[in-house]
Parts: sequence; C-alpha cells; structure tokens
Amino acid sequence: MTGFIVFAHGSRIESANQAVRDVVSKMAAAGGHLVQAAFLELGVPDLAGATELLIARGAKRIVVVPYFLTLGTHMQRDLPRLAQDASRANGDIEMRITAPLDGHPALVDALLDRASEALDTA
Repeated sequence: MTGFIVFAHGSRIESANQAVRDVVSKMAAAGGHLVQAAFLELGVPDLAGATELLIARGAKRIVVVPYFLTLGTHMQRDLPRLAQDASRANGDIEMRITAPLDGHPALVDALLDRASEALDTA
C-alpha cells in the first residue's frame, strides 16, 4: 500500500497549518488514499513523524507531495535529506518526492478563479 505525505512549510499561525490538514483530509476522502500532512517546521508532525504514522497504518512505500509552489532551497536541499533520513530510520522504506505545484495545469485555473472572484467583489 502506498501512503502519501503532503509536505508543507509550516507556520506559527496554527490556522495555516490546519488549512493544510484540511486539504489533506479532502485529498484522502476524494482519492481514497492513505494521506498524512507533514511540516518542515512550526507544525506537527514533521516528515519523520508522518512517515511513522503512515507505516503504522499499513504503508509499504511513501510518496511525498510538496505543498510548495516552486523548486526552492527547501525542495532542493531540505526535503531530499529529510526523506532520506526518514527512509533509513524506517528500514529503508521506499520514498519518492513529486514535483512542486509550479507547472501543474490546474494552477492556472486556480489563479483565474481567484482573479474572477476579485472582479466579482469589486
């Protein structure tokens, strides 16, 4: 079974972290997947903790879906290191990391929706 981790930066504002968890809940319900939120910092669980939670729920491999727009330092440096550490700590479980959200065709639609909402309220 594949488990998915939606990996976000994290915030001191708990409602921002909860917004990520809410998206994860919707993803799990819509796709029928085993999904867990994780945070780089300022949120719980971190990537290692989320990995352990998914393994406890039956995951045999993990796909990390970054909740980041672009391929910045956290995506290039931090996330690969954290994923490697979590894999090693859990018997070298297979872990893959997807691309960030940038470049996904739905992103343009989301931006157009926000622009349309702004025009409707102007």
